[in-house]
Amino acid sequence: MNSLLFALLRALRSHAWFRLLACAFVLSSLGNGLTQVVVFGQLLRWQASPTLLTLAWLLATLPGFLGSLAGERLCRTFPPLQLLLLCELLGLFALVMPWQGINLHNIPLLLAVQSVESLLGGMAWPALALTFKRGLSAEELPAATAMENMIFASQVLLGTGMGVLLFGRVSPQTLLLVDALSFVAAAWLLWLASRQTTMLPETQQHAAMVSPQWETLSIVQKRSLLLLPSLAAVGAPAMALLPALAQQMRPEDSAGLALPLLFSRSLGQLCGPMLLNSQKMVEYTRRNHLLLGCLALFLLAYILMPTLSAFTGASLAAIFIAHLASNVVFALGTFGVLHQFDEKEVSGASAKAWRWQTISATITTSIAVLLTGMLGAVHTLWCVSFCSLILVGGILFRYRN
Repeated sequence: MNSLLFALLRALRSHAWFRLLACAFVLSSLGNGLTQVVVFGQLLRWQASPTLLTLAWLLATLPGFLGSLAGERLCRTFPPLQLLLLCELLGLFALVMPWQGINLHNIPLLLAVQSVESLLGGMAWPALALTFKRGLSAEELPAATAMENMIFASQVLLGTGMGVLLFGRVSPQTLLLVDALSFVAAAWLLWLASRQTTMLPETQQHAAMVSPQWETLSIVQKRSLLLLPSLAAVGAPAMALLPALAQQMRPEDSAGLALPLLFSRSLGQLCGPMLLNSQKMVEYTRRNHLLLGCLALFLLAYILMPTLSAFTGASLAAIFIAHLASNVVFALGTFGVLHQFDEKEVSGASAKAWRWQTISATITTSIAVLLTGMLGAVHTLWCVSFCSLILVGGILFRYRN
């Protein structure tokens, strides 16, 4: 009864605004997942190169850096729920890009929507962290971790699940229309949530919010900020290479394999953190062997996947296990930031962790982009991710408690 799932259910029963926020982000994540299906499905259908498929992942990551800077500054002036509402409306308008990209057979427009979603995700992250810190008690923070994990996973679990079923059966434009409706509904629910809560401070208190400086942080706080960038260093190259791996494993039907793999990936992302005991989260963040073991299991499953290409079910199981493990680290990273920083620092700390995560993912994915054309997807995965795992091991032991 102490799992993150039960912590989430208890918080949902206690807070009306939390229930509205959950529904809003489930709907928004469904739409984002549909957009991802449309983008990658069309790229695979148009026989895009492995390098371009990997570049698509990079373009969906790098703009988050600028978004987190904007989000951190805006949190000092505007209530965080208003920022989340703004992000949903901007996401709605961004759907013009894939719509025109499909009509004009324009790959840059398809890739552009990935960049806009990354930008908005970076803006929303510190606002979401501040909302949880202000609205939930310290004992309820594991529920916020479960919520962030649910948001992260449902983007592909729901959106890709629907997209896998419908892609090829209905037009991409129809999927984009469903996506637009999800953004409208999410914006309406966020507006309702903002009217359900009085947790926000007066305007003058926003000025007290600060961005934490590395030199003044404790070892535990530094470690908390480094967990998500560490996960990105190991996981981003593998996740970026997933469509290219599918193309290499089954060139005659890459879209038919890649989209179920994305669905299996997100199912693992959702289930992994729910296995954690909500009352032992602080203890888990201190365990180097747990963190490194999860990252090593993630890489092992990805490396085994091409050898299992003849068995679709085994390939899907490998991806499920990989992200079951990786999202344990994700949950502990998000919890660490919420737990270790107070209200005036949490939006800045969350934005900083997002930026470092973005930089980490960008560097490792850029290297993967350069090597994929020369070495192929599998050997690139060996070179980049295992080097990252060794580096992460050194960082975790350097900043151990």
